[in-house]
Amino acid sequence: MSDNQSRSQFPAVRLRRLRMNAKVRELVRETRLDAGDFILPLFIRHGAGQRIPINSMAGQSQITVDLLAEEIAEIEALGIPAVILFGIPEHKDSVGSDAYSDQGIIQQAIREIKRSGSNLLVITDVCFCEFTDHGHCGIISHAYGQADVDNDATLEILVKEAVSQARAGADMIAPSGMMDGMIASLRQGLDLAGFQHIPIMSYAAKYCSGFYGPFRDAAESAPQFGDRKTYQMDPANGREALREVALDLTEGADILMVKPALSYLDIIHRVKQAHPEIPLAAYNVSGEYAMIKAAASNGWIDERRVALEVLTSIKRAGADMILTYFAKDAARWLRE
Repeated sequence: MSDNQSRSQFPAVRLRRLRMNAKVRELVRETRLDAGDFILPLFIRHGAGQRIPINSMAGQSQITVDLLAEEIAEIEALGIPAVILFGIPEHKDSVGSDAYSDQGIIQQAIREIKRSGSNLLVITDVCFCEFTDHGHCGIISHAYGQADVDNDATLEILVKEAVSQARAGADMIAPSGMMDGMIASLRQGLDLAGFQHIPIMSYAAKYCSGFYGPFRDAAESAPQFGDRKTYQMDPANGREALREVALDLTEGADILMVKPALSYLDIIHRVKQAHPEIPLAAYNVSGEYAMIKAAASNGWIDERRVALEVLTSIKRAGADMILTYFAKDAARWLRE
């Protein structure tokens, strides 16, 4: 049998046939992005009439409560279903008291969004790094000879913060402090306060990452000493993430989250494979956003193409929803 006869009898598989034009590629596309996948983070600051650009996050700003109605209308018009709020209070203290004050910056923002008549889902970050003068995520203790976050003392104020946010009208809370027992404490606290209907989106696998730098600039929350390695996860660990996730589910988490996203696509995939029935979020964090923006500003990459590629990879890995600063731009691009 000649080579030509062999080739005709056993034709090669031609996968390129399914890539030959845009219509075919669209028809067989496995992963589809939609504006409905996105949750947009917003930074709310004290004051009035201010929209202050964040130098390390091109295109993002801190905004005051009185400008929220206009911002929310734009977000809603783009088909983005949800926002998550981070606060920059006028005054910070050692226990982050603005975080659990009914007149706190986030509580004011929630009420303003609700007054605007918006149907957006309002999610609130439940943590203290933005509200403490030391920049850590809870109460500082020196019990073991060094300054560190006191796990159990922090749980008490996390519950106060979550209940206050729920009372202001939050639709969902998203605790990010990585305290042991956090989800159980919050679920019990919300239930006892009459907020059994409020779901918890848990930052279940939050790594101690170098990609958070621009966020700390945006939220004015850089630690004044030490780091967060005693409570956020070691980037080298994968199995530990599955333990964290399993614990949070046992304690009552309704939605899971992996943070950051891009360097932890394997973790997103593993969590989804382990718990396919549980909604999974991933946070496309500030450093991931800023790198693309910086490279694009230098003409090294195509911002739109790379941003959509990154977001697609996050969804392909298993995320059902993506927290991303690209939400507004991506929603526009996907309409074109």
